[in-house]
Amino acid sequence: MWLAGGLIDGLFRVLALMAGQVPAWIPVAVPWWVWGMGALGAFLLLLPQGIPLRPLGWPLLLVLVFAPRPTVPEGVAEIWQLDVGQGLAILVRTRNHAVLYDAGPRFGDSDLGERVVLPTLRKMGVGALDLMLISHAHADHAGGALAVTKGLPVTRVISGEPGELPTELQAGDCESGRKWTWDGVNFELWQWAHARESNPKSCVLQIEANGERLLLTGDIDTAAERVLLDSPLAVATDWLQAPHHGSRSSSSIALLNGLQPKAVLISRGQGNSFGHPHPTVLARYRKLDMAIYDSAEQGAIHLQLGRFESPRTMRQERRFWRDPPRRTNNRQLLQPDRMRHHGLRCAHPLC
Repeated sequence: MWLAGGLIDGLFRVLALMAGQVPAWIPVAVPWWVWGMGALGAFLLLLPQGIPLRPLGWPLLLVLVFAPRPTVPEGVAEIWQLDVGQGLAILVRTRNHAVLYDAGPRFGDSDLGERVVLPTLRKMGVGALDLMLISHAHADHAGGALAVTKGLPVTRVISGEPGELPTELQAGDCESGRKWTWDGVNFELWQWAHARESNPKSCVLQIEANGERLLLTGDIDTAAERVLLDSPLAVATDWLQAPHHGSRSSSSIALLNGLQPKAVLISRGQGNSFGHPHPTVLARYRKLDMAIYDSAEQGAIHLQLGRFESPRTMRQERRFWRDPPRRTNNRQLLQPDRMRHHGLRCAHPLC
């Protein structure tokens, strides 16, 4: 018994060490046809010896190991607004680069950076981030940053409030006016230099691909919006990330008239205590005939910037857990909508 107990104790120590270094599960981005070839290869290897086609199972299995990954075309930016509840996390990918704008919320032990953002990045085949831009230091935007940096290599971290972030992030300043181009996609930063509070200090990022523009605004308020309208970023914008999740203190009519966005992306938690997005703000969007994409209603949102196409939303795709149950046994099962209402979250990265 002493020997068995010692071996079990050693096993759990090794497993604990491994769990601290490697996530318990690593989703991979593999096309469906690759899984089919792998399954066929496994079937062939299980056939009795002597069957001529049996050796073909090995190369078919190897396709799983060296599976081709989908690439982003030159001059196009792939945009994912992840479903992180009352917070923000947006992935921007070009052909050879990846940027994460905000890292999702962390409230107490609930870290959406670890539970949603990091697994989703891995599933999409993102092996490293060239830039993680944390708009400002509020927990709903910066809370998941540490989990992301622990799980993926991050070349550089910048923020509108670098001094308020954990020192482990080694965040640099948001250099207003800085421009760069990756794979034919243009990026530009802006920040209100004289902002005194956290929200107006948000680092704003403009992305332009083939003439189609997206503006990521963090939590700027109406005062910061007025200053933004005097900056080089005050140009016709196709897509607007709703400032401050659609708060009444943002999305001023002056900003909307100045940018003339065709669509707005809202990231928020369903039934959140802040009342985001505010009905007045939604009325402004609708009055200007803007298309509204809301993560609480449509889940994660996928946009191909530079192709001038309608985005794809994850709630549009069929999932077996979204189908209503045939029998409830007089109990109301927790479907995704009800889970959100009760403050729970679906564990699937793109739910």
